[in-house]
Amino acid sequence: MTATSSSQCDRDRVVELSAEQLRARLTEAVQVYIAAMGYPPGTAQQRAPMWSAHMLRPGWRCIGAFNSRDELTAIGYGYLGGPGQWWHEQVRRGMLARFSPDHVAAWTNDYFELTELHVRPDCQGGGLGEAVLRRLLRGAPGQAVLLSTPEGPTRAWKLYRRLGFDDLLRDYRFTGDPRPFAVLGRRLPLEPEH
Repeated sequence: MTATSSSQCDRDRVVELSAEQLRARLTEAVQVYIAAMGYPPGTAQQRAPMWSAHMLRPGWRCIGAFNSRDELTAIGYGYLGGPGQWWHEQVRRGMLARFSPDHVAAWTNDYFELTELHVRPDCQGGGLGEAVLRRLLRGAPGQAVLLSTPEGPTRAWKLYRRLGFDDLLRDYRFTGDPRPFAVLGRRLPLEPEH
């Protein structure tokens, strides 16, 4: 990492954000998401209102990472998942097609949905994603944490495996998205960092 990118991606400030604080930086946060996921700029028009709606859900928590220039370099948030939420219903349906109702209930009755975790591409690979994830899950409500991530060998996959996430669904297709996803989960709390 060069000196320039190091100063742009230091993690001197990894902090919890209130809904009001995220709303004030929502455009910047969605830009981190778009850059990290490689989505077209128009994606912001769909995601910003969705993120705003998510802030109203029970158990919502958000962590942001800021560099010394007060630029957002990473963002992560989630909330308690539950019946009636789109993602919950999609995952539950997929799991019920493959597992017993008791197994599905054990994972979906009391969980924190890791909805978003993104690091600016020029800041990836230095532990920032793990720092944000650990801070987000510290004190998160629920007995487990669930997430979905596109299939494929990525830094995100390595992070989730290193932190003990297990497969709940593989090669799953969410309604409206042709890409294969994995749904991963692990019990909470997360072990302390060594």
